Amino acid sequence: MLILCNYYVTYRCNANCSFCNLGGNAKTPGVPRASLEDFKRNIDELTAMGLRFVDLTGGEPLLHPQIGEMAGYAQSKGAVTVVVTNTLLYPKRAEELAGNVDLLRFSLDSSVREEHDAIRGVKCFDKVMESIEIARSLGEYPDLLFTATDENASRLPEVYEIARRHDLALIVNPVFSYFGNSKLSQSSLDVLQEFTEGREGVYVNDGFLDLRREGGNDVEQSYCKAVSSVVVISPNNEILLPCFHHAKARLAIDRPLAELMESETVQNYKERQGTFDFCKGCDINCYFEPSFALPLNRFGRKGVRNKVGYGFLKFVRQPRERIRMGFSR
Repeated sequence: MLILCNYYVTYRCNANCSFCNLGGNAKTPGVPRASLEDFKRNIDELTAMGLRFVDLTGGEPLLHPQIGEMAGYAQSKGAVTVVVTNTLLYPKRAEELAGNVDLLRFSLDSSVREEHDAIRGVKCFDKVMESIEIARSLGEYPDLLFTATDENASRLPEVYEIARRHDLALIVNPVFSYFGNSKLSQSSLDVLQEFTEGREGVYVNDGFLDLRREGGNDVEQSYCKAVSSVVVISPNNEILLPCFHHAKARLAIDRPLAELMESETVQNYKERQGTFDFCKGCDINCYFEPSFALPLNRFGRKGVRNKVGYGFLKFVRQPRERIRMGFSR
């Protein structure tokens, strides 16, 4: 059962974050971006297959000139749309995004301007603050996304206060180990657990924290469902297998997706998901979030309370507040 599509609309990015291998290439020629025609066709087929969430990602998704239309189209097909942005372009794109993104998220990694900008590799702290004001004026409730590392974990309470000041949710995203960056230490995990436990308006999947405490994915008893629950589509209109971060196969989408997903190649990767050598110790959030729910396992059960609280905030309380304030959604 497919839950999530990680749709890479572009590999371009106008930041250069310390924990990411995409970045600093906004002006590099030849960096691909998804076509609107391919996007619409793929979304038609995926939602017909029961897909529920579409994360329009990158790179920096707001560098795609048709990002607003893409998000609106996916939403019109019944998908819950997700966009995470560094906000450098949000003030210029805010109106076209308004109402088209169900889960809009602004990255904010420190309450201190210089620290956030150093992590992101570009001056963008002030743009985050400006973007919050613009989004709220449009009736939007963007989440603040805090990528927690050993270096900034102590800033979590201060970033939470920024979120509370604007009546926004704070999403805590524990950094995952990829291309040589360090895993979170046990002491940082303890900081996240202690601060977020039972706190209103903050979301962290407790299952992530447990997975990290246990050393990440166990290839002998893997809970990873990266191929079963997630489909990853590149800007070149390919399916990446088994995931974006360890793409060993690239399948051109040259036939109906329902047929392609039943191909021998996809089925082989599905059978081996989570058991490859490179899967050992993996703790990449964007695959384990849906994996924990398919089927619900011990890590998923640990995060149920977190999900219920966040879901109530995003899909009940905030929509009611929009209506009360006179916004259409």
